[in-house]
Amino acid sequence: MNLTEHTMVSWDGTELFYRAWSPAPAARKALVLFHRGHEHSGRWQELVDALNLTDVAVFAWDARGHGRSPGERGSAPNLAAVIKDTDAFVRHISEQRGIRVADMVVLAHSVGAVTATAWVHDYAPPIRALILGTPAFRVKLYVPLAVPALRLKQKLFGPGFVKSYVKAKMLTHDPAEAASYEADSLIFRQIAVNILLDLHDTSTRLLDDAGAIHVPTLILSADTDWVVSLSAQRQFFDRLSSPVKRMTVLAGFNHAIFHEKDRKIVFETCREFIVERFAGPSATPTLLDADQHGYTKMEYDRLRGPGNPMFAVTRGFMKTVGPLSDGVRLGWRTGFDSGVTLDYVYENRTRGRTSLGKLIDHNFLNSLGWRGIRQRRVHLEKLLGELMEEAHAAGRPVRLLDIACGGGRYVLETLHRLTNIPATATLRDYKQENLEVATRLADELKLTGATIAHGDAFDRASLAGLKPRPTIGIVSGLYELFPENAPVRTSLAGLADAIEPGGHLIYTNQPWHPQVEFIARVLVNREGQPWIMRRRTQAEMDELVGAAGFEKMREEIDEWGIFSVSVARRIGT
Repeated sequence: MNLTEHTMVSWDGTELFYRAWSPAPAARKALVLFHRGHEHSGRWQELVDALNLTDVAVFAWDARGHGRSPGERGSAPNLAAVIKDTDAFVRHISEQRGIRVADMVVLAHSVGAVTATAWVHDYAPPIRALILGTPAFRVKLYVPLAVPALRLKQKLFGPGFVKSYVKAKMLTHDPAEAASYEADSLIFRQIAVNILLDLHDTSTRLLDDAGAIHVPTLILSADTDWVVSLSAQRQFFDRLSSPVKRMTVLAGFNHAIFHEKDRKIVFETCREFIVERFAGPSATPTLLDADQHGYTKMEYDRLRGPGNPMFAVTRGFMKTVGPLSDGVRLGWRTGFDSGVTLDYVYENRTRGRTSLGKLIDHNFLNSLGWRGIRQRRVHLEKLLGELMEEAHAAGRPVRLLDIACGGGRYVLETLHRLTNIPATATLRDYKQENLEVATRLADELKLTGATIAHGDAFDRASLAGLKPRPTIGIVSGLYELFPENAPVRTSLAGLADAIEPGGHLIYTNQPWHPQVEFIARVLVNREGQPWIMRRRTQAEMDELVGAAGFEKMREEIDEWGIFSVSVARRIGT
């Protein structure tokens, strides 16, 4: 295995260091390693040697703020930035080495295991397998009320750091490995408070929604782990939907299982699982029928049944006192999922009758779901702008199609911002009030290239008949409102018929939502019925898009993992 050192430019321009161990001839398969907190990629050398995978290239990075990568030690803007780095790193390997993501196995340790798991959950890469070594789903902080205290500290005093209590002898029983750890100048002991809190919150989300993960998974745990909770790892394992899942609890092992006395057991277990996963086809099940059975269908059925009576109290408050808020009143009138309500949320200006009404409106607009919606708009406009600029630079026409535009704000304002690019846009919606809002905005912005018309987003023939053919299609916030996959597949087929080969589709998804039960029990949709959503995992949504004839290219998702915006290319000639 030939060891080389490299750098890659991540999504925000940060240049990250990584190591590559390459066999000869060039491998068509890859193992990607993610180190634990405080450490770096050089710590993987013994594992790489022990695995002896002669036909698999191995890659390991130094995460930002670690090892030879830049940044204050143990720090990052947030954990979502590191998760996004993970996606950028894997895509970089795929593009530079010509190795498909579907021919990769990911192995990650501790904090790195949480980051890798969040990436699998949020970005749904079609990897072969996931190996998690002592994942840090719950860090043992030992101080009572440590998490609330750290939140208060961050709020009062701003960014800060916590020094780790973990000494080398708490990580491994091997004296030589403990001495090596203490002597390693690239290892540090601090972690930023915001990263520690993000780690807790992201882990909470993953423990709650582990059923969304279907990738074959091996978990390696230590039964004398001073650093992280074994019970949290068991909870995650029990909830996984993976058809192939295994958990091994290593007797007498401390947290640093890859550097423990009997680490050969770990190396052999990992090698066996990796070889097995590469030996046959992918074991990840199809999710095209996930609306008929499985994890999210069971959640949907539960939400349609009786709930906690306290939600009736909340609904009563929202129906009687809530309408003092202009936003809540609009939601009851048009539906909380309507284009008109979303336009109000995008505007984000507190309004209401009396001071109490304004206070309710402020809280309404700043709920986590609506904050995520506004971030979705930022991501959508960013990706739309990038696609328009790329098409224009390549000399291709820019013809936009939004099949369910609502108020049309994100498309129309992007057109207004990019006046240097000659573009046309067709905005369609089935509700007249949405078309009227979009028409008024187009007039205000003095846009002449926008056509606003009535249209059915689920009418395949209508979409296929659009001329000239659009080069960029957009479907935002629509499919999330429909639990069945059949109409979604019909709509996607219409978009595939409509969009020119080589053109692109921007699509949104809601892989997770912390308020999904509150929404179902309290709020109403555009039809005046309880707003009950069946979430689609990101893997399900991507598979639906792929089945229609598109290839996913990239994705943006908010820091809470609620709303994603993805770009796919229309396959064909």
